[in-house]
Amino acid sequence: MNANPLGPDSPSDAVGIGVELSSTELRLDDVLLIRVSGPDTPGITTELMITLSEVDAQIQDLEQVLLRGHLTLAAVIDTPLHPDALVHALDQFAHQFKLRIHVDSVPSVSTEKGPVEAVTVLGHELETALSPQELGAVAAGIAAAGGNIDRIVRLARYPVYAYEFRASGAKPEVLRRLLGEVASARRLDIAVQPEGIERRAKRLVVLDVDSTLIQDEVIELLATEAGCLDQVQELTAQAMSGELDFELALRQRVMLLKGLDQSALDRAKAAMRLTPGARTFVRTLKRLGYSVGIVSGGFTHFTDDLASELDLDHAEANQLEIQDGKLTGQVLGKVVDRARKAELLRLFAQEEGIPVSQAVAVGDGANDLDMLGAAGLGIAFNAKPVVQLAADTTVNVPYLDAILFILGVSRDEVERADLDSEDPIGNPHISQS
Repeated sequence: MNANPLGPDSPSDAVGIGVELSSTELRLDDVLLIRVSGPDTPGITTELMITLSEVDAQIQDLEQVLLRGHLTLAAVIDTPLHPDALVHALDQFAHQFKLRIHVDSVPSVSTEKGPVEAVTVLGHELETALSPQELGAVAAGIAAAGGNIDRIVRLARYPVYAYEFRASGAKPEVLRRLLGEVASARRLDIAVQPEGIERRAKRLVVLDVDSTLIQDEVIELLATEAGCLDQVQELTAQAMSGELDFELALRQRVMLLKGLDQSALDRAKAAMRLTPGARTFVRTLKRLGYSVGIVSGGFTHFTDDLASELDLDHAEANQLEIQDGKLTGQVLGKVVDRARKAELLRLFAQEEGIPVSQAVAVGDGANDLDMLGAAGLGIAFNAKPVVQLAADTTVNVPYLDAILFILGVSRDEVERADLDSEDPIGNPHISQS
């Protein structure tokens, strides 16, 4: 029931501003939800707090959202000793700022919500908004899993649109399955993570290099120099899909490079292209206090340069044997294969003094599977099907910085960090992303 306590001829009825009650009478044992909406202007929240304090209202909960200049503010309060004075004070406040205020009675104790999950949704098209049908499908999936949406926030419009849904009460395994079906049907990337301290505690990100941090496969750049590209590509494809043991494939490919002049490594390095968004991704993580490392089935000649140029904290890769200025076709030391990548992830976490559950791993090939499984969060980046099935979540857009949204970092935070920093962003050696 709607009622204007100030009478039918008051300005509240005339212009649509003022106080609207859900009941004609407020009881002293009621708990009240006050919802304030209207154009945002400075001082609204301050003045509301003054208004509530003047009638001795006690605040139980408070939330505020600003969207395109429109304010929505909600406060849960105990009904004060003089409810009429509260209504009158709120109406004066509403007219002062040209606001609408709804007052409803709500349960005195908040409903038990159960587990809370952060659901991150990424679009696939550059700067193309997610449609109502796509967002509706996500909402329907959450509801079908028994969940309730507590909050929706847009994280980004560039390079892709990204939203975060905060969902409570859903069964996590059911939610992941249903939203996985939505992701497949709608061509979306959807990540489901427990919302809580463990998610916010991530402090280390470790990336694969070839086809992840960079767009290229380094050994194929070398094979182009050696004139054996087709043979190397075939072996690479078999290794990355899991059809061929990685170490065996690596040694076979390196043997095809036997006799290649050392100068070819520098030419290949000059041809190397960072994945779009790679600089922004690493730069933002570093500014947020993350440590960043790379582990590669490629070669130290390239990863050492990447580590230097991008100010990385950790870097490990294979070492090519060179004698008399030419490649011998051999790899020195322990090969960085699937098991070794996971071992290095744990080592990096140990060196940072954190549990591996606070690490994020990013990769695209079968060689990354153990690393993705060992990390607290494993992300398949434009990955092979076998990797997408095994990873915690997938990102299938060609922008590495989109992973920031999975970590809960908004585009506004990225841009503010850039404005606040005086760090140089150029790179004279590696192709710009």
